[in-house]
Amino acid sequence: MTLTETATLPQAMSADALGIAIARSQFLGYLAGQPCIAAELSDADALPEEFTLENLRSLYGKLPEDLFAIAARAVQLIEWDRTHQFCGHCATPTIQLPTERAKRCPNCQLRQYPKLSPAVIMLIYRGSDILLARAPRFRQGMYSVLAGFVEPGESLEETVAREVREEVGVEIKNIRYFGSQPWPFPKSLMIGFIAEYASGTITPEPTEIETADWFSIDNLPPVPGKLSIARKLIDWFVAQHL
Repeated sequence: MTLTETATLPQAMSADALGIAIARSQFLGYLAGQPCIAAELSDADALPEEFTLENLRSLYGKLPEDLFAIAARAVQLIEWDRTHQFCGHCATPTIQLPTERAKRCPNCQLRQYPKLSPAVIMLIYRGSDILLARAPRFRQGMYSVLAGFVEPGESLEETVAREVREEVGVEIKNIRYFGSQPWPFPKSLMIGFIAEYASGTITPEPTEIETADWFSIDNLPPVPGKLSIARKLIDWFVAQHL
């Protein structure tokens, strides 16, 4: 992989042609008619000089959106492959099924599929203002919309209302689906919503939120990059109010 201000992914007919040895691989599907393979290196120290290793997050914004998406899929599937070599019930080595994305235990027949963690992400508005918050892990000065993981037994709409209540102490109404985005940090599916402010005063939950406030569309702080669904939510709202 060559990294400057942008990045590219290696292309070849086989791993041998690239001069690398792999421990395991997963077929990802096709991109622009070309088959894509994810592979775990047997020895990262033996990587040819023309390549470099970078973590997925560092490639955010450097790869085109389609290549970032296939790289994200690769990271998640290789991690699943690596961590499910043995049955979680009886510890027997698992078998990769040839016709579906699953591993089966030949002893107890337990099947294990790649896991996803559904999370909601929501833009809350009041008139032409939007509610943005800053978490401690964000880069300096950046704000974003609220988000949180779905708990067992919850609908997505219930999660939206609960997370907003827990994180900033306000009630919402008119919850509407916006769209979704795979988010491989580490294995989430982000499900986006729009909701209207109903009542309450912003009161950030201190372990989750450093600060939160209402922002007008002509006075927004730094927000996430354009590949993220958070930014798509913000850009959509701004476009509706120009």
